[in-house]
Formats: sequence, C-alpha cells, structure tokens
Amino acid sequence: MYYWFVPISAIFLGLLITFILNWILNRLSRQEGDGLSHILLKRCRPPLWVLIPVLLALVAIRHTPVPGDFQGLIPHVLSIGLISGCGWLLVTQINGLRDYILRKYDISTRDNLKARAVHTQVNIIVRFALIAIVIFAFSSILMTFEIVRQVGIGLLASAGVVGIVIGFAAQQSLATLIAGLQIAVTQPIRLDDVVIVEGEWGRIEEITLTYVVVRIWDHRRLVLPVSHFLQKPFQNWTRTSADILGTVFLYADYAIDVDAVRAELHRLLQASEKWDGRTWGLQVTNSSDKAIEMRALMSAPDASVAWDLRCEIREKLLCYLQKNFSDCLPKIRAELTPPPAVRET
Repeated sequence: MYYWFVPISAIFLGLLITFILNWILNRLSRQEGDGLSHILLKRCRPPLWVLIPVLLALVAIRHTPVPGDFQGLIPHVLSIGLISGCGWLLVTQINGLRDYILRKYDISTRDNLKARAVHTQVNIIVRFALIAIVIFAFSSILMTFEIVRQVGIGLLASAGVVGIVIGFAAQQSLATLIAGLQIAVTQPIRLDDVVIVEGEWGRIEEITLTYVVVRIWDHRRLVLPVSHFLQKPFQNWTRTSADILGTVFLYADYAIDVDAVRAELHRLLQASEKWDGRTWGLQVTNSSDKAIEMRALMSAPDASVAWDLRCEIREKLLCYLQKNFSDCLPKIRAELTPPPAVRET
C-alpha cells in the first residue's frame, strides 16, 4: 500500500507550499495597496489550496507504480480536481478585475452617467464570461469519463440534426441571452436609469442576462425580460443626462396678475436648494370660460429632486395666491335675475 503514501505526501507538501505562498502573497498584496495586483493576489489565494496540492499529487502519481485497479481512478480524480481548481481560479480573477474596474466608477454620485454605463457593460460581460467558464469546465470534466467521450464521438455524426433540434427547442432562451448581450452593447438602459415602463415610474435596479429588475417608487419590484426593452417602447429619463424639467399647473381667474405670480415663482426658485438654476418660466398655456391655466417651468438635477421641487413650488404658490389674490381663485360666475312680476287681475 506504499503507493498511497506518494500522492498523500504530495498533497501535504502542496498544502505546506500553499501556506507559505499565501503568506508571501499576503505580504505582497499589502505592499501593493489597493491596486489591481492587490485585488488579484488576494482573490487567487483560495483556489491555490486546491490547485497546488492536486498538481503535485498528479505529478507524483505519474512517476509512481500503481496497481492496475488504481491506475485510472486516482489520476482521474486528481484531473477533475485540477480542472475545478483552474475554473475556480479564473472565476476569482474575473471577479477581481470586475471589482477593480467598478470601484473607479461610483454610481452613487449625482453626475453618474458614465459610471452607470460602465457598471452595466461590465456586469453583463462578466456574467457571460462566468457562464462560459462554468460550461467549459463542466464539459472538460465530463470528457474525462470514457463513456461520455465515446457518446460524444458518436453524436458528432448527427451533430447537424441535433443542432437543429436544440436550436428550435431553445430559440427563445437563446434570443433572451442575445438580447442581454445587445443591452450591454447598445445600452438602451443602464443601472440606476429612471424609466417609465408598463405605466410605472422607477429605477433600473438589476440587469441580468435574462431579466431586468425595476425598483418602483413605492419599493415594489417590476421584473421584465430583457427582450421587453428591445421590442416595446418605454421612457428613459436619464438616457443622456440626469437633469430634467418639471412643471406645475395653476388655475386662476382672468383678473390674476400674471407678472406678480411670475416674480414670486422666481423668488421661490432662488430660495430653494432643489432648483439647479438652469431653467425657469411661467406662461399662460390655456384659458377656458371659467379660468386661465398657468404653467410654471423649473429644472432640477434629477427626477427625484424634480418631484420634490414641483411639490414645494406648487404648495408655496398656492399659499401665495390665497394670501394675495384670494379674489382671483377659480370661481363660477352666475347671473341671478328676478322672476317676472305677476300681474294682478
């Protein structure tokens, strides 16, 4: 049973080497600070606990006489461990590279258009890469089994028919995956975009390869397939920039002093921290037999601030009208005429 001693000894030697190497990598990563090499070195340490012992054991077993019953079993198990360790290492490095890139682009800032674009593209591309790694590693493990390899060779002869059948069966799934990749490239939506979709106002909270999660203003979540944003119209309020215009409509009598209301609007906007100072205005946009319609226009840095600014200005303008033009509030006019006198006979 001495042949068991060689791979086991190699595994323990690999664990010792891994411990020393991790200690060295830990010291190096501290010296690198928060750079890319620091993140990659930190991420690669866990997979090394599998890769190095398995690799040493695999090399040792190749040079050790093993009974016929174990000649295929032990190398097979070690090969599976090596493939799994390599896949794990690739996944950790891709995730580390993703974290390094996204850390440079903060989507919590106000002017975050570029950051949201980068977050959207990187997250979708990383998901594609991780899926490819998992599929490749799993396929490689399956090909280490002789029976699977023989079946695979047999299927090559009918690959065309099988491909057509699979294509028809999975065309919707493939179309969804392709739509997810198209979202990453063309970017009709990005993370944290303000959208109106299916009659709901919300922000893009998550974009995956198959679905998109929209966080509605009242904290509900609307889950839609990615193909929805390529096949159906929707509103994107932050497609090119986050700034937006807001409006407030007021209705008053024909006798209202519009210039005085316009001056009060300007004063209120200048006193508000929510107004970004870009645009403002007040115009009479309509009139009816009962009142005139005044539209107050104001700009804000984003949709959330614009909503709060509109509510603030509407409330304060109403108070202004009540105090200074109470006689000009909308009213219904009626003319009362006395009934005709009844002649006495």
